[in-house]
Amino acid sequence: MSTEPVTSIEMLKRLVAFDTTSRNSNLDLIKYIQSYLDDHGVKSTLVPNEEGTKANLFASIGPEAEGGIVLSGHTDVVPVDGQAWETDPWTLTEKPDGKLYGRGTCDMKGFIAVALAHVPKFQKARLKVPMHFAFSYDEEIGCLGAHSLAEKLVGAVPRPQTVIVGEPTMMSVVNAQNAGGGLNATFTGFEAHSSMTHLGVNAIHYAGEFIHWLNELQEELAQRKHPHLDTMPNHTTINVGIISGGTAGNILARECVLNWGYRTLPGDDNTEVQRRAEQYVKELLLPKMRAKHPDANIVIKRRSFVPGLLPQENEAAAKLALEWTGGNRTYAVPYGTEAGIFRSHGIPTVICGPGDISQAHQPNEFVAKSQMDSCDAFVGKLIKWAETH
Repeated sequence: MSTEPVTSIEMLKRLVAFDTTSRNSNLDLIKYIQSYLDDHGVKSTLVPNEEGTKANLFASIGPEAEGGIVLSGHTDVVPVDGQAWETDPWTLTEKPDGKLYGRGTCDMKGFIAVALAHVPKFQKARLKVPMHFAFSYDEEIGCLGAHSLAEKLVGAVPRPQTVIVGEPTMMSVVNAQNAGGGLNATFTGFEAHSSMTHLGVNAIHYAGEFIHWLNELQEELAQRKHPHLDTMPNHTTINVGIISGGTAGNILARECVLNWGYRTLPGDDNTEVQRRAEQYVKELLLPKMRAKHPDANIVIKRRSFVPGLLPQENEAAAKLALEWTGGNRTYAVPYGTEAGIFRSHGIPTVICGPGDISQAHQPNEFVAKSQMDSCDAFVGKLIKWAETH
């Protein structure tokens, strides 16, 4: 591999070419990054999942000292299945409107590309504090890799002073995010002929009652506004993302599984939704099912949890990021990132990266070249800061 410097856009082109949809392995991309770093004389460490099919990566440039800056991002992307793409999602396509199209351009290979493209400049700089890269897997399905990555990194390097998570914020500084819980609810009924509904329990029907209850809870939670936070929507949210169950149109479904979750505003009780759902199931819905058949059951199981981010915990990180962006205020966002995970290890953390979150997960996802330029300038200021601090 050549050690010639590459632009951030050229690096983004290389990264987009890897199909790192969360259902796939990210190892080809991780091995590419590791090889790129090796060619520049930068050692990196992999933190694999239990199956060895995916891996996080972290690396450091500069002195082995406390007070470093962590540039963090996730390598996985969401599926393109069923989306009406006008270009090849795995080929970076630049259009005359100054936009760069491709899956992951915005969410969030753009930030990773900028960080990697600046490796030669990091090396040439006389850094007084180190720069750390932290790239994770499976963020899109619950920040699954970030927990082990943060734990490993914090245990392996001198204490960093700030983490920058490069999710798309239009290069604004975000110091507050929602907590997020992902759950499965498995409904077990009892099969019977569809004409003999009195003999069985239709798991799908009771899953529907549960969804109806979630909708009513959502309406209740929507009344709890938080005017001190500028998130939109400005309340805790609930979503059922996947429903699966049943075997035939004339059989009462024995099983139905709901993949659902919630996002709780900073400062709210992030256990309330799950706690109330479990209470509703235990006290009302399950007894109703078992009145029809004793073998009926409902199990709610947590898949993932992403901690929230509170503004008052991240003032030091926000001050630095504002200095590098030239901004004059911070923001809150309704989505979740690995920022809350790093903050749970005691490191002030903010979110700041190129692109508009409204493009994330969309067909024809793009990042504007001007946003990549802004991120380049951000990292340039970070390097100058690190030479004097």
